[in-house]
Amino acid sequence: MESKFATTAPNKENIVFLGIGGNLGDRLANLRSAINLIGDCIGKIEKVSSVYLSEPWGFKHAKYFTNIVAKVRTALSADETLASALQIEAELKRTRSGNGYEGRTMDIDILFFNDEIIHTEKLIVPHPLICQRLFVLLPMQEIEPDFVHPQTGKTIQELAGLCTDSGKIRKLPLK
Repeated sequence: MESKFATTAPNKENIVFLGIGGNLGDRLANLRSAINLIGDCIGKIEKVSSVYLSEPWGFKHAKYFTNIVAKVRTALSADETLASALQIEAELKRTRSGNGYEGRTMDIDILFFNDEIIHTEKLIVPHPLICQRLFVLLPMQEIEPDFVHPQTGKTIQELAGLCTDSGKIRKLPLK
């Protein structure tokens, strides 16, 4: 799948952290496919966390989620990154009913884009719920513990220590 979006600043490199997960279908294969498509369509994958298994957050579902965080170097803008992420979700059979949280094959969230604060109709960065979600903070902490949240001024490691999320989560062992 090729990205249909031209870069807006061909010599500007951006660092984006993506939260990637899903709970339907072959979850591990979906994560592998997402990483490959992100590398093809968004940019160079610099780091990927271990896989974390977590119970659904904000809704009830029988299947747990597999989650990772990836650090990506891209020449795309934040809007172009979002558009490409949505294309990748669609390629991996993500459907949206518009009824809030639900099971899904793939979800790709922009957690951070450089140290920018973005608030548009389509995109809010940093992701507004990151501080409440251990399934994002733990994998992010694994790959970039000293990254400073541009709104709170706290590192990811500090935020993980302060997070009150009591959902079940565990790192999957390497196979």
